[in-house]
Amino acid sequence: MVTGPEHSTSTAYARTLIDILHAQVAGRPDEDAYVFLRNGEESAESMTYRQLRDAVHARAADLHGRGLSGRQALLMYPAGLEFVRSLLGCMRSRVVAVPVQVPDRWEQLRKIRRIADDAGASVVLTTRQVMAELERRFTAAPELEGLTFVPTDDSSTSQITEPPATMPAADEVALLQYTSGSTGRPKGVMVRHTNLLANAVQTQRRRPLRPDGGMVSWLPHFHDMGLMFGIVLPLHAGAPSYLMAPGAFIRRPARWLETIARVGATHSVAPSFAYEMCARSALDGAMADVGDLSRWCFAGNGAEPVRHAAIEAFCTAFALHGFDRRAMCPGYGLAENTLTATATPDGQQPGVAWLSAEALRAGRVEPVAASAPGACAVVSCGPPVLGTRVTIVDPVTRRRADADRVGEIWLSGPSVAAGYWGRPQDSEAVFRARPARDSEPPGHWSTTPPTAPTYLRTGDLGYLRDGELYVTGRLKDVIVRQGRNYYPQDIELVAERAVPGLRPNCAAAFSVDDGQCEHLIVVVEVDGRVLRNTGLDGVRSRIRQAVDDAHRLPVHEVVTVRRGALMKTSSGKIQRQACKRAYTEGDLTALGGNGDAARRVPGEARK
Repeated sequence: MVTGPEHSTSTAYARTLIDILHAQVAGRPDEDAYVFLRNGEESAESMTYRQLRDAVHARAADLHGRGLSGRQALLMYPAGLEFVRSLLGCMRSRVVAVPVQVPDRWEQLRKIRRIADDAGASVVLTTRQVMAELERRFTAAPELEGLTFVPTDDSSTSQITEPPATMPAADEVALLQYTSGSTGRPKGVMVRHTNLLANAVQTQRRRPLRPDGGMVSWLPHFHDMGLMFGIVLPLHAGAPSYLMAPGAFIRRPARWLETIARVGATHSVAPSFAYEMCARSALDGAMADVGDLSRWCFAGNGAEPVRHAAIEAFCTAFALHGFDRRAMCPGYGLAENTLTATATPDGQQPGVAWLSAEALRAGRVEPVAASAPGACAVVSCGPPVLGTRVTIVDPVTRRRADADRVGEIWLSGPSVAAGYWGRPQDSEAVFRARPARDSEPPGHWSTTPPTAPTYLRTGDLGYLRDGELYVTGRLKDVIVRQGRNYYPQDIELVAERAVPGLRPNCAAAFSVDDGQCEHLIVVVEVDGRVLRNTGLDGVRSRIRQAVDDAHRLPVHEVVTVRRGALMKTSSGKIQRQACKRAYTEGDLTALGGNGDAARRVPGEARK
């Protein structure tokens, strides 16, 4: 078990973001708090701390006047500052905020309805533009029945400006962060005010954001990473936050780095695939005019497996622009822990361990030379942050794993959320787990004293070495062959590299069981350029051969789909279980032999 420094008993842990807002107004009332960049380039709207406070008071008064205090409300906003005003307005009026994305597809709308039903929310806070778009796109949709839409950008919604007298308590639920899980009933993580503040303090201690710095974020604000780094952390630090829509980055990745250089930002975070996209764009000559990145001292890297090759490619490509590889900060976190649990210390280069892939498949941690045959790189996610404890547990016996074994990552600390909304049994199993004692028989759990410390079971696999966490995979995604574990991200990386022109984060690997044995399936997105240069048969054969060469694993089927068809979370992380379900249910449409004809995947290996 590894523990971060003992957390302080400072009153910061008992405060709310509303208290923080008032403190910033007292110290820097007319400085910019948030700036939204249209198309990721030009300032479309800015808001000072004083303007934010006044807007929050008015919003809170309106919500309280509508009788929403103590209830739940969906927050459905496009990228922009209206979400910030409404989020803090909900907190001030003690409305439990439930951030969701603006749907543009039917499946997204159905997911949002499931979230609304699970949260017990019948009110949707949004904008007039979104309301009009929903009416046009989803006319008379049954998923919208029973929902009341409130356009918060309508100045006539309320004439009351005095906020309610009662302030939120630190231990009250501030928001429900619905996980991006792909199967079954959605799960809302109950994040308390004290969790938000604790996680901001933890991040500040590890990689401080100062008022003379700044944050740039293109991540979705309804996602935990975008919410914490784009909105909560800058408010806590008193530093300006420059926000842009995710699409602005996806359409032209250079916008992200150009903005960091232009505004002199010190902090910005993204999943690993974004750094890889930038590195590839640099090779294509699309990053020549990025500018000076020397002030960027916190390049957070998380939300998906951190790839060593992506780190090296990015650091090499942008060294000429002043980027210091010590700024690269791999970390580990999840919504159930509010967000950050571990992170690379300030001023330290990202660490990497070279392990025997064969031993890792057997659950053993066996260091080897980087040049050794079968060596694989596992990036360090750093030591635990302030007050967080990390322990590695055998998920079957629930005993602490030996130092040379991979196990499930368990966490405890001030950022662990209260549990899942309306799911007491799941909350007890996931948020209040206790390791078994050495004297207990394997699997016996109930005999552990109820006074023993409890932990959050993350469902992720990893190990600890020299006080730092190394994440190796996701428990439910591991592919087992002949008693050995194969991590899907390793197979996906091989698939991506097998065909010239494939984009980062374009493959999903999973196994299906036909009742007699399991079969490996690889789904990969291809675009027109790849089809013209390699052809579908060439894509499939190259991926099969590459996976067999790297892992000695036969690929039962390579499913080629159009670009954008692969199921991903709002932050771009592959949803393997959703892809698997779509495959087994015959809902994936694969490209045909001529590159544009479609066929239904037969799913010959379905269970």
